[in-house]
Amino acid sequence: MLYHLLYPLKVYISGLNLLRYITFRSGAAAITALFISFLVGPWIIRKLKQHQIGEEIRQDGPPTHLKKAGTPTMGGLIILAATLIPTLLFARLDNIYVLLILLATVVMGAVGFLDDYLKVVKKKPKGLIGRYKMAGQILLGLVIGSVLYFHPQFAEYRSVTSVPFFKNLEIDFGIFYIPVVVFVITATSNSVNLTDGLDGLATGLVAIAATTFAGISYVTGRVDFSDYLNIIYLPGTGELTVFCFALIGASLGFLWFNCYPAQVFMGDTGALAIGAAIGTLAVLVKKELLLVIIGGVFVAESLSVMIQVYSFRRRGKRVFRMAPIHHHFEMLGWPEPKVVVRFWIVGVLLALFSLTTFKIR
Repeated sequence: MLYHLLYPLKVYISGLNLLRYITFRSGAAAITALFISFLVGPWIIRKLKQHQIGEEIRQDGPPTHLKKAGTPTMGGLIILAATLIPTLLFARLDNIYVLLILLATVVMGAVGFLDDYLKVVKKKPKGLIGRYKMAGQILLGLVIGSVLYFHPQFAEYRSVTSVPFFKNLEIDFGIFYIPVVVFVITATSNSVNLTDGLDGLATGLVAIAATTFAGISYVTGRVDFSDYLNIIYLPGTGELTVFCFALIGASLGFLWFNCYPAQVFMGDTGALAIGAAIGTLAVLVKKELLLVIIGGVFVAESLSVMIQVYSFRRRGKRVFRMAPIHHHFEMLGWPEPKVVVRFWIVGVLLALFSLTTFKIR
């Protein structure tokens, strides 16, 4: 918004020429996101307490979590405000990539909010029925996948994805690319939601993933950098860097309140939204396969649940003491902060490894 309003005035005020640079606008978005988090965070937490919108802890979870009962939830509103407002202020709103990432964040934020509202306010234990939640994720994936496949701007690379470790190798899914997009967005959204079980765990991992995608978005939108790295050049993706930095700032700002012991939980309002955003980023920059590495911890969390359910139903035995896998380590006696920090370390290592794949080709 500020780009469109102020940049044309650069002929009168030379300093406004800074708005042409994605790097400047990205830094401004991150700082603004942090400021918004610190400004609205305490107010939202206070309002959630006043309306007794607190987390209900399931009895079959780790015993150490019972003391968290009543902690305000739906704190994802802080993340959404701190991500969306800076993006609207500093990104180019005539950029289709920006519009798509905003769509994904807002839609899944709304679905998550409805789920939290039904669970916490209306006291419906299951919240939004699973199939309705899944329907929202699938519908979002269909919309984004269809735009990427049919919109003329994406004609050259509409149905391809990059293959890590191989130079100039892409897989063309054809019309089946739309179901691939549906799967990526749905799976990532649910995986981040599953990971959001310990104070600060999902928040920190999302910040790490967003940092990685910020770099990827920037180089993908630069013809010189993309040529040097032998990756697909996608004009316009550089604007996603602004969104990524806003998400980084929002995540770090929320982590101020969400670190152990958490003052607020993000709930599905935040988890589903930022999960969908990460999945959509991977789709938009054609790094769907690389997402498996960047979001490796999210993948492990989801796989641990699937393995646990399959093993118990088929053999009546549990592979892990508790799933998702972060609870397994808690049950082994690891303190919650140790689990969180070690998972963050793994997330950082995976992010660094994913970036090395651009040269291991």
